Amino acid sequence: MVNEYEKEVKERWGDTDTYKQSTSRTSKYTKDDFAAAKVDQEAATEMFVIAYGNSYGVKSEQAQSAVVAHRAAISKWFYECSVEMQKKLAVMYTEDHRFKAYYDGRVRGLAQYVHDAIMAQ
Repeated sequence: MVNEYEKEVKERWGDTDTYKQSTSRTSKYTKDDFAAAKVDQEAATEMFVIAYGNSYGVKSEQAQSAVVAHRAAISKWFYECSVEMQKKLAVMYTEDHRFKAYYDGRVRGLAQYVHDAIMAQ
């Protein structure tokens, strides 16, 4: 099964160790593995939703727990996600309309909150 974004991802990051690690891991995954990865990612997103919905600041324990869960899910399923890499992802969450739509589709303003919480660590 070819992901519709695979070509773009390969063009942007194909020469990086992160891409190679992710490709190596995911090449062995079953449909159930991908479903489990999605559950972990959604759980981290839900932690952001709860923190944001309860007006916790981006430096709060609740928001920072979501940041840690987000990074842990990526590290568990795809590649070792450093704080530096996570911050690069955070920029994409506000600058790439697809990521922004994902987060803001959950709660308006969530993409910026996730960005700010990740940058606050």
